[in-house]
Amino acid sequence: MLALQLHKLTKSFPGVLALDNVDFSLKEGEIHALVGENGAGKTTLIKVVAGIYKPDEGQVSLFEKEIDIKNPNEARSLGISIIHQERNLIPELSVAENIFLDRYPKTRFGTIDWERLYQNAREIIQQLDLDIDVRISASNISIANQQLIEIANALSLDPKILILDEPTSSLTETETKKLFSILKKLKSRNVSMIYISHRLEELYEIADRITILRDGQLINVHDSNKVSKDILVQEMVGRELESRFKTSKREIGEQILEIKDLSWENRLFNINMEFYRGEIVGIAGLIGAGRTELADCIFHAKRNYSGEIIIDNKKGKLKSINDAIDHGISLVTEDRKKLGLVSSMSVGNNITLASLKKISSAGVISRKRNENIVTDIIKQLDIKTPSKEQLVRNLSGGNQQKVVIGKWLSSSFKIIIFDEPTVGIDVGARDEMYQLIDQLASDNFCVILISSDITEIINLSDRIYVMKQGTVSGELPKNSSQEDIMRLAT
Repeated sequence: MLALQLHKLTKSFPGVLALDNVDFSLKEGEIHALVGENGAGKTTLIKVVAGIYKPDEGQVSLFEKEIDIKNPNEARSLGISIIHQERNLIPELSVAENIFLDRYPKTRFGTIDWERLYQNAREIIQQLDLDIDVRISASNISIANQQLIEIANALSLDPKILILDEPTSSLTETETKKLFSILKKLKSRNVSMIYISHRLEELYEIADRITILRDGQLINVHDSNKVSKDILVQEMVGRELESRFKTSKREIGEQILEIKDLSWENRLFNINMEFYRGEIVGIAGLIGAGRTELADCIFHAKRNYSGEIIIDNKKGKLKSINDAIDHGISLVTEDRKKLGLVSSMSVGNNITLASLKKISSAGVISRKRNENIVTDIIKQLDIKTPSKEQLVRNLSGGNQQKVVIGKWLSSSFKIIIFDEPTVGIDVGARDEMYQLIDQLASDNFCVILISSDITEIINLSDRIYVMKQGTVSGELPKNSSQEDIMRLAT
């Protein structure tokens, strides 16, 4: 039986035909992957199913009955749950409150039954094999665990159809395996799932069928066990891509950064690392290993650290983020939308955020210098935008990431830290990101690469530090194996 069927679905926005007569079917108890580049129409399609958008044309059928989903509440009442790529937790509320938002158990007096709420939340958390205190606020847990709480929220609704939009984007390989185990259990209970991911390797492990969209149109539908990754990529991007991990031969230069006995609260303990010009250094580890906390300390978002961060052999303690920028340190954050960009500002204004001193004189911004920098960066990174005045929030994930990088390219940096640089971007943009990272190292910059994608770490890095529970558990040479990394990480 078909759990969901979309027929001739069409949806347009001003100037954009997001879906063009798209057909899609989801069988009962099936995991059906939906793939395509950013802007292909995937998110629009699932938002129609979830009642967020109303289609211009076409029919939606649920269990072979045509329906008109008017809003998200109606979709939920029909058994449709969606886990969005962007996290929608309320940070001030507890983990338990976020899991059962607007569905709190009540006492006979009509007040919230807190003990039952916490107990229900613990039961859902246990399904995900998580060790999280459900009473603490969502703002006090890691980004990866926030993603898992979103999944817990969806599971608490006991869905018939579960839509997952990039659910593993913030998860390590170990956490991803836990999630896949959950999804397979749901599948055995006849739950039907639409699964969106840019990590094509995952599809062969979890998906039964794969539908490919490109420019709002249906390109093909494959059984996952009958199609190669190369075919998927060609159909997604409409062209062949070069080798994903084609790196240059480089001469490693002098030491530019040294970390000595760095500790921070109860999360980092006596970290010692060295970094050199012209080198890509990978930092691997599981969730909670301290990788992002390390990046924050180097960039000085964490002020009360102890130890030394030595730049160009000059000892001292960075006093502010501006101080870090002045010393040539830049950070491409894990959460680009909240921490890397100002979404209400234009592409051009975001690009020059870190170089205002360079384009200003006596506190007045030079329009000509500003224009030249923005034009050069847009051209250099091939940022796809109608104009520099376009709001950055309207760009695809890959182009938003380019704007974040462009912000630092327009400044005078020596060291660039990438924290999960390919999260939420498609295979074509990911290939461009790898080429850019390699080029930066070739241009004698020091590149620090933090990634949960072990394949990314292995193939791009000249050396690899592995972290575990806030410490450095080991250092590995180029081309080490996944087993070597996981042995040190666990």
